[in-house]
Amino acid sequence: MYRIRLFAIRHSGVFEWIYQRVEGVMVALDPVFAKIGYNRVERPIALLEQGVKSVLFDCKMCGQCALSSTGMSCPMNCPKELRNGPCGGVRPGNYCEVKPWMKCVWAAAWDGSTRMKGGQKIREVLPPVDRSLKGSSSWLRVSREKAAKLREAREAARTAVAEAFPEARAIEPAVAPLAEEPASAVNREVLKK
Repeated sequence: MYRIRLFAIRHSGVFEWIYQRVEGVMVALDPVFAKIGYNRVERPIALLEQGVKSVLFDCKMCGQCALSSTGMSCPMNCPKELRNGPCGGVRPGNYCEVKPWMKCVWAAAWDGSTRMKGGQKIREVLPPVDRSLKGSSSWLRVSREKAAKLREAREAARTAVAEAFPEARAIEPAVAPLAEEPASAVNREVLKK
């Protein structure tokens, strides 16, 4: 497992690309998931996520995946479960003070983030772990949140046009005023009768 985890960190740019595609599919499937019910699809997707991520990243299924922010190095693999950087006990060669045979998760995270397009996300402070989300699918939760933001943005754009329309009607009349007909267009025969 440890060697596969190091492989994933060395190839973090590829895994970032794959994750973005998976996330796009999950966001696109939002209407289907909503129709079926998110509570019904949670378990199967969580099992799939656990199968993939436990092999590649030694995932602990905390429910708040930070792999895309940490160079594909899971901070939950840190014996101290530090989510925002290394402790003060990193040994020479970037080895962990608790598990001396293991590279520091955060040293690996900085290395992996240099290979990612979104590698600057490692500088963002992550919130503490919400233990109530343990075992849940972070893929499903993140894609659901992004789909909700897209719906809100579409709704805001639609209502902005609707709200702007009454103001436009007040400025511009609904029907253009009629201009006088030019003399050449008037049928003189009809006027004589």
